[in-house]
Amino acid sequence: MAADRERRCVVAREVLPEARLVRVAFGPDDDVVADVAAKLPGRGAWVEATRAAVDTAVRKNLFTRSAGRPVKTPADLADRIEERLAARCLDFLGLARRAGEVVAGFDKVRALVKESAPAHLVEARDGAADGREKIVRLARAAWGDVPVAGCFTAAELGAALGRDAVGHAALLKGGAAARFAADIARLGGFRDIVPGAWADDRG
Repeated sequence: MAADRERRCVVAREVLPEARLVRVAFGPDDDVVADVAAKLPGRGAWVEATRAAVDTAVRKNLFTRSAGRPVKTPADLADRIEERLAARCLDFLGLARRAGEVVAGFDKVRALVKESAPAHLVEARDGAADGREKIVRLARAAWGDVPVAGCFTAAELGAALGRDAVGHAALLKGGAAARFAADIARLGGFRDIVPGAWADDRG
């Protein structure tokens, strides 16, 4: 996906950057398929990366108009898009691990944020509040408005980072961090990236 390209949203009929949209593809059986990587062949359509926009497109059958033929749109399309965006974010964490662009664990993350600004902090949704608050406050006291993601469980983060469970991680600046940031922003249209209970951690 090219950050500088623009596409027309089927709901708002406005031209928006691809980074704010998600693509659906029309399969050979006339199924509407979530194509969040925008790589599936054939004709497709674009919709703003929000649950409200996707649900509107489903309710009004707008993808049929884009396809130029009747297509079958799953009622849970927004959930499928959310699932695929979340999986991509976790995949990018795995890429960052293999590239040496992520550290994990309370002590390693704390040591990192004392020395340099992380591109992104990733805190387990079900992790301990005291450890999370210490990390976030330390990072922001030193480096300002460091973004925080808290929408994955410790088990999900552990699976992405090759461990049983991960409560704290920090992405270093690099290609994986940039791709993570782009897709975590799109995922934010479908789920809370920072849980509401984390009022002090909002970025």
